[in-house]
Amino acid sequence: MKGHFYKPHCKCPGKQSKKCGCGAKWSFIIDAGIHPQTGKRRQKKKGGFDTKGDAEAAAAIMLVELQQGTFVEEHNTTFKEFSENWYKYYQSTGKVKPGTVRMRRYTIKNLMPYLQYLKMKDINLVTYQNALNELHATGLAHSTLVGIQNTGKLIFKWAMEKSVIKTDPTLYSYIPRTRETVEQLENKDEELSYLEKEELALFLETAKTRGLERDYVIFMILAYTGLRVGELCALKWKNIDFEKHRISINKTIFRDGGAIEEYELTTPKTKSSIRIIEIDEDLIKVMEEHRARQNEVRMKHRNTYHDQDFVIAKMKSYYGYPEYIEFIEARTDRLLKIANLNPNITPHKFRHTHVSLLAELGIGLQEIMDRLGHEDDTVTKKVYWHVTKQKKKEASTKFAEMLRSL
Repeated sequence: MKGHFYKPHCKCPGKQSKKCGCGAKWSFIIDAGIHPQTGKRRQKKKGGFDTKGDAEAAAAIMLVELQQGTFVEEHNTTFKEFSENWYKYYQSTGKVKPGTVRMRRYTIKNLMPYLQYLKMKDINLVTYQNALNELHATGLAHSTLVGIQNTGKLIFKWAMEKSVIKTDPTLYSYIPRTRETVEQLENKDEELSYLEKEELALFLETAKTRGLERDYVIFMILAYTGLRVGELCALKWKNIDFEKHRISINKTIFRDGGAIEEYELTTPKTKSSIRIIEIDEDLIKVMEEHRARQNEVRMKHRNTYHDQDFVIAKMKSYYGYPEYIEFIEARTDRLLKIANLNPNITPHKFRHTHVSLLAELGIGLQEIMDRLGHEDDTVTKKVYWHVTKQKKKEASTKFAEMLRSL
């Protein structure tokens, strides 16, 4: 075979001898044609082989790849360096929502402890799969692991496109899953948490009588509409039709932990999230009263008011700026504690509460999904079937009684 095979780091005396006792590795150099720009001869070399036969086999493969035009010269860049470059590229495309960009950053951080110092070309299926297995062992949720896997696939796909690596280590990887026990399956209903109608009434009464400014209107809207908290924070007065009793949902808010003034209005989570929902007279009245108080604040601070038409706007500082999700979470915790209700309830659980009450009223699942802006949602279905379980039992009993009476 054409090429030069040698041990560049051999320390044995008389290197021409076939015997070597220092354990040096074999390397090769082969001709790779003429450089198209300089006209000079190009050579490729590679080392680290245990035997001369291994070096010859690798050289033969490289020659074939060079002849066929499929040769990829793998680089020594590390996963940390490459993933950071990929993230900058991904962020700059302008094709992904800020929340998705932030999620990619989070998932990359999860992979770092296992891959950051490894060269991209040295990461194989076993290495990558071990990282997923260890992340699973830490107790991460399956949905989080799915996000990590999807990000990993995007990074290594880009590495293939950039000819940084020859093979994609994520190609045959999989997300580990823990088989649920019978006891876990039987207790799944207990994982559902939402407020029963009596508890919701108590919570809203607490918000009205012992709540801080804007508490009552905030939680009335969440309870009566099933809006996502981000949708509530992005809601503007022009989205409310007071005559037809309708709210148009067409945006959500994004704030990456920065200053209150730094926020971004983005399109909703999914296409089905863009919707129009009907509201009742009680909620209309509460919102009108809130708008009147808000107008007083706007007039008083008209020179500095951030007048962008937000419904849930700040009224004690940073006047007019939209409220942020963490603020509403803190207000929720405070009222739950005062009312001595389930401390695990979050603002998002008001959507589940909304589902449970509509289901109890006999509203169909599809109508509820449309109202909440869902194409498909496992938790919504769980809440719905949990609430309607008793009605199914009643239907079975009534059917049997009908047959017995014949």
